[in-house]
Amino acid sequence: MCFSCAGTYERMVAPYVVHAGCSLGAFAKTRQRVVPLAKGIVAEIGFGSGLNLPYYNAEQVERLIAIDPDEKMLSLARSKLPELMKVELLPARGECLPLESGGVDTVVVTYAFCTILAPGCALAEIKRVLKPGGRLLFSEHGRSDRPFCGRMQDRFNGLWGQLAGGCNLNRSPVQLIEAAGFAVRNLQQDRFPLHLWPLGEHFTGEAEPRT
Repeated sequence: MCFSCAGTYERMVAPYVVHAGCSLGAFAKTRQRVVPLAKGIVAEIGFGSGLNLPYYNAEQVERLIAIDPDEKMLSLARSKLPELMKVELLPARGECLPLESGGVDTVVVTYAFCTILAPGCALAEIKRVLKPGGRLLFSEHGRSDRPFCGRMQDRFNGLWGQLAGGCNLNRSPVQLIEAAGFAVRNLQQDRFPLHLWPLGEHFTGEAEPRT
């Protein structure tokens, strides 16, 4: 793919490809596990086109700060914003959150650690903005523990990333979270349906900064 074509694809096509893919039922089931647990002042990192919005409990959320670096994705979300919940759309990267330290009760990240360029830096920022006792809620896909599937993820990772907005197939989200100083709780791991085998496994759970 030539440079100009790649740039056009990333700007004009990839957001819709990612939106369509992440709208599938396999993703919705795991979103339903974690998003309703969000409480207080909530920051969602990698908000994208707003696919988590239907799962928030408006009675529990004081304010939702929706963060994503892609203005096109945020524009897709703008028409979906609920009337019963205060939502602020904020164009920014997870590695450099324009939020005060210790001001967030809950951080939500779903299917975003695969695309963040420096997930370790983003997790450090998440730790910084969380209040004492705050928690990270996550649902991610990652490298399969089945040897053949894992090797295939490694092999196709580069091509997949070009087509799917920079998504990495073979990251290990739980290891990333733990390495950043979080204790993972209530972890659930599930396999994707056969037709989505390149995505490996779902990893869903909660995490709290270690003291």
